[in-house]
Amino acid sequence: MDITFLVAKRSTCIRRAVGALIVKNKRILSTGYNGAPTGIIHCSEIGCLREKLNVPSGEKHELCRGIHAEQNAIIQAAYHGVSIKDATLFCTNMPCSICAKMIINAGIKKIYYHSGYADAMSEEMFTEAGIELIHFNYS
Repeated sequence: MDITFLVAKRSTCIRRAVGALIVKNKRILSTGYNGAPTGIIHCSEIGCLREKLNVPSGEKHELCRGIHAEQNAIIQAAYHGVSIKDATLFCTNMPCSICAKMIINAGIKKIYYHSGYADAMSEEMFTEAGIELIHFNYS
């Protein structure tokens, strides 16, 4: 989990720095942090649309320039041709419902997370998909 929090320091999100790590057989396969896509101006430079519109956490995910850390970790694995089937995800925060769908379809089987997230649907989907959720109390 130490490495996951280190990855989160690369975040360019104003509201929340999130890091994700995908591991299999005790090897790091991919990492991700939340921020704008490659080549797009970062929110830290132009401001946060969600803050300007006063959008609560966990709602209207489409009103954001950034990609979530979990999404970036999955994308990086695909970009480099690394299979993450049956892998474990470590994340600073519980994934949202959009990330949950990607995680389920990517074949990730277990998630360790530190903090919760205001999106009850994600936990319901993980339970239904049989993905093990482990709250990791990191200090």
